[in-house]
Amino acid sequence: MTAQDEGFMRHAIALSRRGMEAGAGGPFGAVVVAEGRVVAEGWNQVTSTNDPTAHAEVVAIRRACAALGRFDLRGAVLYTSCEPCPMCLAAAYWARLDAVVFGNAREDAAAIGFDDQFLYDEVPKPVEARTLPMRRLLAAEALDVFGAWAGKADKVAY
Repeated sequence: MTAQDEGFMRHAIALSRRGMEAGAGGPFGAVVVAEGRVVAEGWNQVTSTNDPTAHAEVVAIRRACAALGRFDLRGAVLYTSCEPCPMCLAAAYWARLDAVVFGNAREDAAAIGFDDQFLYDEVPKPVEARTLPMRRLLAAEALDVFGAWAGKADKVAY
């Protein structure tokens, strides 16, 4: 890691403290860096916005995409004060980030009440074995729309 990496991580950590102290949500902060500069910041806003998806990483990714005018963040790095939860990790993959750099580990988060192990355990289970009941309905009708997408000439693939 370079001094520049440390600076970006300190920025993410400062956002985690600032958001927490302001009552925005939990102690998590993140920045997206592209071409050597911060293009977006995020901090946990779950409780202040009543949005369970408003984790620091997701907020930063959304803002970075808006700032750059694209849904693909290739060439960018996410610096986050804590190892991403499963949702944020998936968002990082979907955004096609080049890398994720984090401060606290998931075990550190669990020690203060942010334990994601349940989710890590649930995701690989077969649908019928998950704790959250799930059932399939109107599959043929839904599949018809997928067929239309597959044949759509002007679709934007992602």
